[in-house]
Amino acid sequence: MKKRSIELLNKAVADELAAVHQYMYFHFHCDDQGYELLSSLFKRIAIEEMMHVEELAERIIFLKGDVNMDVTLEVKKIQDVREMLALAAQMETDSARDYNNWANECAQNADSVSKKLFESLVADEEEHFDQFDLEMDNLQKFGDHYLALQSIERSKATGRQT
Repeated sequence: MKKRSIELLNKAVADELAAVHQYMYFHFHCDDQGYELLSSLFKRIAIEEMMHVEELAERIIFLKGDVNMDVTLEVKKIQDVREMLALAAQMETDSARDYNNWANECAQNADSVSKKLFESLVADEEEHFDQFDLEMDNLQKFGDHYLALQSIERSKATGRQT
């Protein structure tokens, strides 16, 4: 039981670390392009994913396992906002699916605490998906005007600071 839970928890750690790296990459490029709102969104969600790593690691340590901090996926070098959002939404969907499956497996192995942790992660991942999906909808509705407005707002804010 414990061994399988530790294995699943470590898979989740790898998933979350990959998300942190990917979202921070997106944050840097959105910031560089002047898309303040999207940049902040990616940064905020990356920080939330880091908190997930901490929760998972605490559970692994409690179960007397070792936390594997290896990231198995390479950062995708995407700089187009639409592609960024599509990948982020897919990553969240995949994580929610996996965490649901792993919660069920933990339940079958009589590990209700790990099950609850995975269930809480599912809720967070679904919320992240919803945020990325909303941004994709905004881009669909408003097109490049949506991105231009973000850039203008940043310019106005920068102008007020000087």
